[in-house]
Amino acid sequence: MIARVLAPVSGVLLVMGTCIGAGMLALPVVTGVTGFIPAIVVNLFCCLFMMATGLLFLEAILWMEDRSNVLTIAGHFLGRWGKIISGISFLFLYYCLNVSYCAGGTPALASILYQLTGIEIGGVFAYLFFSILFGVIVYLGASVLNRINSLFMVGLFLSFFFLIGIGSTQVDSALLERSNWRLTLAATPTLFGAYGYHNLLPSLSSYLKRHVMSLRLAIVFGTLFTFIIYSIWQWMIIGTLTLEQIQYADTHGEPVTQALQVLTGYPWLVRLGETFGFFALVTSFMGVSFSMVDFLADGLKVSFNRSYHEGWKRLLLCAIVFIPPALFAAANPGIFIEAIGVAGGFGEAILNGLLPIGVVWIGRYWLKLPSQYSLFGGKPLLVILFLITFLIMGVEANHLFSRYIK
Repeated sequence: MIARVLAPVSGVLLVMGTCIGAGMLALPVVTGVTGFIPAIVVNLFCCLFMMATGLLFLEAILWMEDRSNVLTIAGHFLGRWGKIISGISFLFLYYCLNVSYCAGGTPALASILYQLTGIEIGGVFAYLFFSILFGVIVYLGASVLNRINSLFMVGLFLSFFFLIGIGSTQVDSALLERSNWRLTLAATPTLFGAYGYHNLLPSLSSYLKRHVMSLRLAIVFGTLFTFIIYSIWQWMIIGTLTLEQIQYADTHGEPVTQALQVLTGYPWLVRLGETFGFFALVTSFMGVSFSMVDFLADGLKVSFNRSYHEGWKRLLLCAIVFIPPALFAAANPGIFIEAIGVAGGFGEAILNGLLPIGVVWIGRYWLKLPSQYSLFGGKPLLVILFLITFLIMGVEANHLFSRYIK
């Protein structure tokens, strides 16, 4: 009885843990320019969209054999080209995210290292140090990663609640009253990335023994609780930082915690924000990188059996995952916000938008597969979600075109 009750709870926490991370640092920057009420509206819109596509993906997962992954599902329903496009989208999405994590996490790690040891690092070496440090953790495997990630998650939640508790005393209600509805749509690509949990669902399905109600509860409440946490975070940041400070962070591609450095004369508030930002980035960084190593191993048919020979293969895969993002971030240190937006606007939109919508359409209406459950709305809802996905991709494409092609 206890296990039956705790199963959906653990599922909710896993979905929340997958969503909440580095996206929190970009979220108030891209939504803050719109004002608090528009920020909450677009936040809820993206929450509901990603909840719906997650439930669609779950429907597709339950049609397949246990432990079927993205490539298997795409290949089964969409054929060889669907599998290829899904694989490319997966790599594109998570390389973009890792670039953003390196760009945002390296300065935080360098600052913490300097405060603790007095050692100052910078340049390309700092970015490589950040990537190699966490690359070694991922190389050592799931057991070591889980222990370290658990410690970092405790640090993440403690620093978050302390930051909210202390930072809320700085909230100015006048700052919450401004609004600019014209800019709300521009925030959606980043929000797509902030609600990305779909890659967890194949594993979560196995973990919860394909119990439909537990899985649905995990998706619905996991995304809703994430929305609540994001909303509280947006309330504090938008009510604390001026529009000019938020725009500065947006223009320079910085995590919002760096904007706290100009907020007050209290160094402890800056340090607390920096600590929270560091934990948010590295927990996301390790989780994404670990899934990338396993994805490459599966695609390249590499097995890890602890032999010397296989150990070198894993080391090579870790290098492929960690080194390129470090070098790209070093060459573009202000790319944190941009990389998350590109990841959400294209990678998340294709992999966690178009893919589940297309697969469910084929499964329901072409193959006539019986479903253990179906998301309400039928064909009209699928068409609406499909159009929204292309709209978000268009928003991000327009942003990149206007910014880089004059």
